[in-house]
Amino acid sequence: MLGLPKSTEFNRRIPKQKFYENLSVTPALKRIFIEQIKMIYWRNKIASTTMNLAVGEAVTEIEVFEVQLTAPRLDVSVLKQIDKEIPYHILFLLEYEGKYQAWTAYKESAASGSSAFKVGTYYHTEWLPEQDLSLKVDGLNIDTVYENFVRQIAGETLQGKNAESLKESVERDARRHELQKKIAALHAKVRKEKQLNKQVQLNTELKNLRRELEKIT
Repeated sequence: MLGLPKSTEFNRRIPKQKFYENLSVTPALKRIFIEQIKMIYWRNKIASTTMNLAVGEAVTEIEVFEVQLTAPRLDVSVLKQIDKEIPYHILFLLEYEGKYQAWTAYKESAASGSSAFKVGTYYHTEWLPEQDLSLKVDGLNIDTVYENFVRQIAGETLQGKNAESLKESVERDARRHELQKKIAALHAKVRKEKQLNKQVQLNTELKNLRRELEKIT
């Protein structure tokens, strides 16, 4: 898939119960695995051993998982659970009735220095026929290939400013979402407020938030 070389192919089915047998998985999450997923396949392994790429400092391998769905929607908590169980970076290909979406999240090692990962916001493409889902293996090492996968999938959302890193782009996007929520909530508060002095105070806060949002977009 994705035009990856044959050397990367793995094509192994993974029983979905592998991901919800964990004692920490809630009954609700287990039900989502059972009801929303048909099958999970480990399609490819992108690594220095399977492609002509240098080893990355932060990313050692990128696994390509195909997740076949029962409906054109998957609860993101499922992807987070799989990401927690697999100690590598993952590119998810969701499939429903012959169309695909590519999903991935910014994933980095936890500050504790253990093998655990911290999984951030997920980004995804639109539903597309397989032949139209084009992701380029762009980079000389696994780190840059992974970074470029995330940026290609996220599209304009993570367009870098100057020479910012992927982590900085993701953090800026998270801050943008946070500011947009605060602005919407504050705007609603202004409309409901009856006292003029409080309206003035709230409008000042609103202007400051909007100014900050303009700076980071």
